[in-house]
Amino acid sequence: MGVNYQTVLWNRNKKIYDKWIILGMLIYLLCFIGITLITNPETSIETLIIRAFGTLAIALLHVILVIGPLVRLNSRFSPLLYNRRHLGVSMFLAALIHGGFSIFQFHSLGNVNPIYALFTSNMDYGSLTNFPFQVLGFFALIILFIMASTSHDFWLKNLSPKLWKRLHMMVYLAYTLVILHVFLGALQQQPSLWSISMLSLGFIIIAGLHIRTSLIESKTDKTKTEDIVDGWEYVCDIDEIPEDRAKIFIVNNERIAVFKYDNKLSAISNVCKHQGGPLGEGKVIDGCVTCPWHGYQYLPHNGQSPPPFTEKIATYNLKTENNKIYVHPEAMAEGTEVNPVII
Repeated sequence: MGVNYQTVLWNRNKKIYDKWIILGMLIYLLCFIGITLITNPETSIETLIIRAFGTLAIALLHVILVIGPLVRLNSRFSPLLYNRRHLGVSMFLAALIHGGFSIFQFHSLGNVNPIYALFTSNMDYGSLTNFPFQVLGFFALIILFIMASTSHDFWLKNLSPKLWKRLHMMVYLAYTLVILHVFLGALQQQPSLWSISMLSLGFIIIAGLHIRTSLIESKTDKTKTEDIVDGWEYVCDIDEIPEDRAKIFIVNNERIAVFKYDNKLSAISNVCKHQGGPLGEGKVIDGCVTCPWHGYQYLPHNGQSPPPFTEKIATYNLKTENNKIYVHPEAMAEGTEVNPVII
């Protein structure tokens, strides 16, 4: 949470995750190199490095893109989200090795600048079967570099969460470029049915998870109450909310989260100030609503992060009648204290 910045935010759990990332990457590389040397022993060391790190980067990119929807569908995947930034930086480093060796092998032996050669060695931009696919990979690498270099909370704070989020949504543009890079490259080089099949399966999984998540959220957003009493909107019964948990509702076109804790009820905005995480999918820990994405915390009765942190979110007035919970749709100013409803 934003009071000061450290170069890398490591704690015991993150160190464990990072060790698993490094171990997984090493195992993948060793397996890829071993299988390639057995099945195609004439492969040069440069080609082996290019293909090993290229496929590793693609595999990591797929893992990164499925974490978000998986967490929305099942909170048990939340620990993966805590370390997604480190996974993203690891993926960029693998892609950088792939891209760097590719430029060195294919474009650095002439008399012109290797980057210039990358764009001009094949000018058949109007052809589908002979398109200079390496250019697509280069632009994808630039996007991944921008994302990796701005992944720290320093940039999140100074760019604003909204702009930072938009910037990092460019990962989907990078993914599209990578897909085209691989498919168009396969048309010109040695087509691998196994590689194309795995890439297609990965695309189907990513698209399917995002579509399912979108449909569920769209259904929630369209749910409106018809039980309105003097401006107070009925949302649910008290018994429908588990202890130290919340339910999410759409009130006045805004997502709010109603929490039940310590025989009390409080309502706050569902959007975390950090990266827009769904607070209503988190839980109350040590008296604070804890975002399931990165652990940012807010006091449920005033929407303020506990000192010395300074983040604030909107709060809402609640009342109960006959075990029913009613929300007043007008949001209070961010950080405004609202007395919890005693149940």
